[in-house]
Amino acid sequence: MTAVILATFEKPTTKDFVWSCWGPSLRIAGQAFCYNFIFFLLTLSFVALFAFFFFTLRKPKVIPGKGQMIAEFGVGFVKEQIVIQMIGPAGMGFFAFLASLFFWILFGNIFEIVPFVDASMNARIAFPLILASISWIVYNTVGIKTHGFFGYLKHVMLPPGVPLVLRPLMALIDFVSVIVFRPITLTVRLFANMVAGHFLLAVFFLGTIALFETGNFLIIFGVFSGAMSVVFLAFEIFVSVLQAFIFAVLTASYIAEAMATEH
Repeated sequence: MTAVILATFEKPTTKDFVWSCWGPSLRIAGQAFCYNFIFFLLTLSFVALFAFFFFTLRKPKVIPGKGQMIAEFGVGFVKEQIVIQMIGPAGMGFFAFLASLFFWILFGNIFEIVPFVDASMNARIAFPLILASISWIVYNTVGIKTHGFFGYLKHVMLPPGVPLVLRPLMALIDFVSVIVFRPITLTVRLFANMVAGHFLLAVFFLGTIALFETGNFLIIFGVFSGAMSVVFLAFEIFVSVLQAFIFAVLTASYIAEAMATEH
């Protein structure tokens, strides 16, 4: 019986994140560059995001339809819950950037639960890393523009109220946490959550199929596994939205902190 299950069940591995080339490849400095499944996800996310806003907002109506209502709700959510809440009215200059960040991550995440796609581009660390790098550049640029280069370093490393004897230690801690670790934590948080979601869904869905194919009493466990698959599918939708929100709201908080004139 165990042999039957093991023969049927193909456990998810890290090979699920390695894709072969679609068509010809270009080799530069020993590295192959080509169009593959992960770039297909990138293309799909871009097309879906562009099409969604193009078709819902190209002809806005006074009494909105369902599509326009959803789009306006999403845009209003970013404005009120991210920009205004974290930065205030002065943050409206960053509204387009933060809205783009939120929706790009959301659309990139949501393909995790789309049938026959079953993957998120953000489960590949390069994409969260690029987004985190952009966030890092933006909030540090804002800080330097607001305070000047050395003024910004002082703003980051020497907060008021710290005893003189602790200033060297606090300066080092603040520099590492603000300048070094923030892009790393932004990257890992998004990447790790999407990888974990992929494995979770893969284990339960593949496990359900394996249990049903046994043709014996283990089908009972297959029913339970199938029910849990649906639950985790709904949970993954929530995680996809949540991770987009967390990334955008943390970026907004970093911008607000960089703009602050005092701690």
